[in-house]
Parts: sequence; C-alpha cells; structure tokens
Amino acid sequence: MMGHAGMAATAVRYLRSVGAPTSATAPDPADRAAVPPRPALRAVRENERAPLDPADFRAVLGHFASGVTIITAPAPEPAGADGTAAHGPAGFACQSFASLSLDPPLVTFMVARTSTTWPRIARAGVFCVNILGADQEALCRAFAVSGADKFAGVTHTPAPVTGSPRLAGVPAWIDCAVQAVHTGGDHLIVVGRVAALGTDTEAAQAGPLLFHRGAFGRFST
Repeated sequence: MMGHAGMAATAVRYLRSVGAPTSATAPDPADRAAVPPRPALRAVRENERAPLDPADFRAVLGHFASGVTIITAPAPEPAGADGTAAHGPAGFACQSFASLSLDPPLVTFMVARTSTTWPRIARAGVFCVNILGADQEALCRAFAVSGADKFAGVTHTPAPVTGSPRLAGVPAWIDCAVQAVHTGGDHLIVVGRVAALGTDTEAAQAGPLLFHRGAFGRFST
C-alpha cells in the first residue's frame, strides 16, 4: 500500500505534468516550457452563430408562465401658465418583471429599446410596479396598446414616496426609484430600488393574472 509520502510524490508528478505549480516558490523553467499556450480568445462571428428562428424562440420561452404587471411613472412637473402638464402619467404592461435583491431591496423589469413609454419613465427616474389580479385582464390589454390614453377612466392614486400612479384594485404594488439601467440585446434591463410597497388583501383573493403561451390565465389549486 502506498504511504503518505508516496501519494504526495505521485500528486506532485501529476501537477507538474499538467503545468500546475507545486509550491509557493517560482516554478521550474522546464515545467513552464511543458505547459501548452492558452488558446486565443475571440468574439463569435456572425456566420458562426447557430440559426435561431424568432418564432421558435417565442414559442419555447412561452412555456414559462409569469405574472403580469403595469409599470407606471408620474406626469412631469406642470408646464405653462395654465398649470397643465405637457404629458400625463406614463405606463405600460410588463410581463418581464422579477425580484432581484433583498438587501438592498431591488426589483427589475425589462423593456424594449423601441418603447415610446420608457423614455418618459426614464426622465421621471421613478416608477411603480402594479401587480395585476386575475380579474384585470382588460386593464392589462388597455396598457398594452401604443399611442392611446392608457389612463382614461382608470382610477389611481399617487404611490407614497415617488408619486407614481398606484392603480386601484391591484393585489400588490411596489414603489421604486431607478437604480441602474443595463443593455440586454434589443431590451433594457431596469433595476429599481424599492422605496415602499404594499398589498390589498381583498383584491389579492382573486389570485394573480398569469400569462402562458400567449394567453392569459388564472392560478388554481
């Protein structure tokens, strides 16, 4: 049976064979010469990328069920002698939302770089995440359109810290300040620091509004 000394000698021979240092002292030049050079790193060329059909991408990723939110931001400061704002509050339906960190409290959402609503949220520097309930599909669809007055007929109150619209009847809301924005392909990854949050116990009884494979649904047990 091999003793401790024999096992140590075997380990040293193996480490030397693969070019790993065997002590805190400088490695022997002969050992360094035996180490193959590291391969050169380079970016993947366009003609080397695996072909990927966007329709297949959507179909496969659509199997991941998610909740649905509406991201809102307050109107800009009043402009003009009549005290009216140049634009009303901003908002859009967002499926790509998630909690990110507990300490500090951070959340994140993704928005298309072509979004016409995002620049208004970015200028405000704050937003409120309105988590939708199972009976709020129509509200979600109203905020999913572009170019319309999304807040027409929608009851809302200012979130306590940022003043972003907190929509009536949502099971939960999260009031945030924009902490960071990162690029992610054709989307932006927005990180928000949570300033306040809350729930509506009565509204939460209906359960969450879910989105799965291109359709809305409900959670059932």
